[in-house]
Amino acid sequence: MIKDDLAEPSASPTGSGKLLRILGVGFGLAVVIGGTIGVGILRNPGGVAGHLPSVWWILLAWTLGGLYCLLGANYLSELAAMTPKAGGYYVYAHRAYGNFGGFVVGWSDWLYQTLGLAYIAVVFGEYASGLFAPDLGGGRVIFSVAILLMIALLNYIGLRSGSGTQKLTSLLKCIALIAFVIACFVYGGGSETAPVSDATSSIPLTTFAQITAFILAFQLVLGTYDGWHEAIYFTEEDRDPGKNIPRSLFGGLAVIITIYLLVNIALLYVLPMSELAGSKFAGADAMRIMFGDRSGQIVTVLALISLIGIINAILMACPRILLALSRDRLFFGQAAKVNEGGTPVFGLVVTALAAIVLSSIGTFELLLAISAFFAVVIASLLVIALFILRRAEPNAPRPFRALGYPFAPAAVLIVSVLLAVGYVVSNTEPSLYAIIVLALTYPVFRLIKRSNIGAG
Repeated sequence: MIKDDLAEPSASPTGSGKLLRILGVGFGLAVVIGGTIGVGILRNPGGVAGHLPSVWWILLAWTLGGLYCLLGANYLSELAAMTPKAGGYYVYAHRAYGNFGGFVVGWSDWLYQTLGLAYIAVVFGEYASGLFAPDLGGGRVIFSVAILLMIALLNYIGLRSGSGTQKLTSLLKCIALIAFVIACFVYGGGSETAPVSDATSSIPLTTFAQITAFILAFQLVLGTYDGWHEAIYFTEEDRDPGKNIPRSLFGGLAVIITIYLLVNIALLYVLPMSELAGSKFAGADAMRIMFGDRSGQIVTVLALISLIGIINAILMACPRILLALSRDRLFFGQAAKVNEGGTPVFGLVVTALAAIVLSSIGTFELLLAISAFFAVVIASLLVIALFILRRAEPNAPRPFRALGYPFAPAAVLIVSVLLAVGYVVSNTEPSLYAIIVLALTYPVFRLIKRSNIGAG
């Protein structure tokens, strides 16, 4: 299934340019870190603390979340290194399951990321309008659309522009969060780290209620880690994907885990457990204790910097999903066109326009919930794909082989299935809609194949 033409970047037969093989570990680290760390690490610690009885359980949840992602990076590195083509999840699912399985995974992935992009743009608009134009009517929509257009333009210029933006924003984000941690220890007075309450801490950890609480906390943790896999969408543009993709995923996650643990420890140093557990925006509360009411602007700036990096990462990744679908005639042929700067322009335009529409409407919470169902399903399908390809293609070149096979990937599969079941139980209505959407993908797939939509 791996063909010789994978040795060099593929030029679209209808495009004037081709994907540029110019990326390395520096960009891989930047897109993993920048595509993951967002405002969630300043918001979600309060929700996690609200479910758990002590500091040690909080730190355990964040550590286990990082370990789960490292196990994911382990199997995903093998799939990415053995199939160095643009498109991420889609190309691995297509190789393992064929056209329909690839179609379901590819479109689900694009929808999930595009809806996430729109939501992040909404959050950016809220913060930016509150900081720069609080009295401007429609300011939220204006800033949301403006940031999407600005980042889309940077990526239209070319891969070098997009990758440079990613490196800069990721560096600034890390510096800002490290500065936040240092400020907490320098200006924070220390807090009492006792359990939230005697009643809560006295509940045995083996009880159903405590297990449920930990699962809910763990879901918040995993949501904060979401985005760690972004480097896989650019394997075709990496100079040495067999080495660089594993280094990017593992190295990026090491940085993320370290920062997340440091931020949580810093927050616990400034905020008492009882206050952290009730906080909806722990980072802002900590800054308010240290610097007073003016700290709100500092937190807003931190949030804006973190969101720009995520927006750029998604706007770079999504067009490459559509490019991969187009190559297999599962999307419009124009999506396979690449400009001289190495950007899939049609896919960029489609993604940006979809995000602009959704962010302007601002009423897509149900769709976002539906797409979250696909996220946990995709994770399960990709682990199964690894087992299928190990069996079907035992002699295929594998520059990186998953460590601890089959036990480590099996552990990820078990957790992913449990998370999927837990999501269905806790979000029944969105899950039912997602199942309906999943059922509708087959007639849509047949229509696309019959109409030969990608022939252009």
